[in-house]
Amino acid sequence: MTSEAAAATYARRVVAEGVGSALLLATVVGSGIMGERLAGGNVVVALLANTLATGAALVALILTFGPSSGERPRRRRCFAGSCRRCRPRRRG
Repeated sequence: MTSEAAAATYARRVVAEGVGSALLLATVVGSGIMGERLAGGNVVVALLANTLATGAALVALILTFGPSSGERPRRRRCFAGSCRRCRPRRRG
């Protein structure tokens, strides 16, 4: 890989991380406002709406920007993998 290609790849990753972080921030703020308006004073409903909206947006952002930001999920660090006791095979 040439230095120009490496610089372009790095710039692409930085832009993807920046855009993803900005969108996540906007989602968290927006879901908080939405939760307060929908709740009508009920804190449980506000927290539930906030959690569901933020979680859905986070999944969408990871699926959208993951490939371009160079995100590589690691099975050992994955919560779902540890719950299912998925372990990488040992060789040797």
